[in-house]
Amino acid sequence: MARKPGLSVRLKLTLSYASFLMVAGTLLLATVWVFLLRYVPDRTRVGPGLPGPFSPTRSDLLDAFAPRAFQTLVILLAVGLVGGWLLAGRMLAPLSRITEATRAAAAGSLSHRIQLEGRSDEFRELADAFDAMLARLEAHVTEQRRFAANASHELRTPLAITQTLLDVARQDPDRDQAELVARLYDVNSRAIGVTEALLLLSRADQRSFTPERIDLSLCAEDAAETLLPLAEERGVTIEASGDAAPTLGSATLLQQLTTNLVHNAIVHNLPEGGTVWVRTTAGPAGVQLTVENTGERLSAPFVATLTEPFLRGAGRTRTHDAGVGLGLAIVDSITRAHDGSLTLTPRPAGGLRVTVRLPAAASGRAQ
Repeated sequence: MARKPGLSVRLKLTLSYASFLMVAGTLLLATVWVFLLRYVPDRTRVGPGLPGPFSPTRSDLLDAFAPRAFQTLVILLAVGLVGGWLLAGRMLAPLSRITEATRAAAAGSLSHRIQLEGRSDEFRELADAFDAMLARLEAHVTEQRRFAANASHELRTPLAITQTLLDVARQDPDRDQAELVARLYDVNSRAIGVTEALLLLSRADQRSFTPERIDLSLCAEDAAETLLPLAEERGVTIEASGDAAPTLGSATLLQQLTTNLVHNAIVHNLPEGGTVWVRTTAGPAGVQLTVENTGERLSAPFVATLTEPFLRGAGRTRTHDAGVGLGLAIVDSITRAHDGSLTLTPRPAGGLRVTVRLPAAASGRAQ
């Protein structure tokens, strides 16, 4: 934004210091004149019986006082300008470093930090807040770049497969068309699933929803009932229990959150005889949704990476039910959009425990 040139803050502070010093000096000299010199007589008193030595009058003292007062004001003005300029420069030095860091960030250098030393004050609080903002912004940009690279790869893969299938069909017209259509349908379904997941993830990141009162336990029950056929098909038992857990948020996003968690718990379970536990609890500080499942043993470092987009467990195949690698990434994004926290913990006996904590809603009827 183009602005007209104006006085610098340093010059304004300097003029303010000098003006204050001049006003204070003038008031002090006026006080001396009003409260001291007014008791001096206007003229020399001479007469019978009066002493004869010289006695200065008010005019004599004024003639001697006025030049000295003027010189004093000139000295105060010089001291105010020079001292104010130096003092303002010292005080505004941190602001110059903050400005340089801001310009560096505007030029694209998000790795630059102010790191202002010294004890805490307003400038250092601003610098620390700016450094924290740059750190979050740098992490967000890095995550977005990695996400974009992964997303482009995931979207390119179905297109490449589709092109390969069509090339094969064109070179072999006698090939079974039903098989080709079935494979193209699966590939297209996967591409649609990736696209819908990306749109949902973007919506959660932007927090583009109107909060409403939601009972998280109802979302958990609905997800368990919806995915019960899938669980029975895979030989997994779902056990859902818990208390009412009212919170504020998007009904669609919170339903997607619970569905993703239960779906992941079913798909990434034991081949036979697995179990999924879904529980909700509520307390003064907030509500909690916990989804546990049996399964293979997982290491803590591996579990810490499960919320990264497009990450799938080792050895997991891209089947129809395995998802597109965005399930827990979407859960994490939805949780953060609702000012909550997500905790992933490997179970000692195998499997995973996922805990979602959200702020509690005020008392009232849940939707």
